[in-house]
Amino acid sequence: METAIFAGGCFWCMVKPFDTIPGIEKVVSGYTGGHVPNPTYEQVCSHTTGHTEAVKITFDPDKISYKQLVEIYWHQTDPTDASGQFQDRGDSYRPVIFVNSPEQRAVAEQSKEDLQNSGMFDQPIVTQIEDAQPFYPAEDYHQDFYKKDPLRYVMEEAGGREAFKKRHWNEK
Repeated sequence: METAIFAGGCFWCMVKPFDTIPGIEKVVSGYTGGHVPNPTYEQVCSHTTGHTEAVKITFDPDKISYKQLVEIYWHQTDPTDASGQFQDRGDSYRPVIFVNSPEQRAVAEQSKEDLQNSGMFDQPIVTQIEDAQPFYPAEDYHQDFYKKDPLRYVMEEAGGREAFKKRHWNEK
């Protein structure tokens, strides 16, 4: 098994797109990239910890490749917005691909370059690619949020993410 870590705004909206794909064993919501060990949600929301909301995906590379995961990731985000994602603003919601190895970095950088060269967007692709840092799982009530509170999850998606995905990624 390998892991991938992606930040794309609210982690509630980043779980479901990966959760049911064959080859993915687990998707955990959490915090990474900051300087405070074991942060709480309230601390991260204060924008003083340096942490970003992210998901850590455990996957079987014999069933799904890291490259495929990166492609799924792009389709969940606005890669031209460095200041957050959709209605979620601030550094704790910035889009980042956190890489665990030189191989992951090469895949992520090539994918980012391919997306920039695709002409899909008229603005630069600003999603950062950074080395993975310690990942701290979020509180239990954040895990599998789309299953625990489906109505609120739909409201989060309706905050701009769903329309963006339809417009730019041709997704239903």
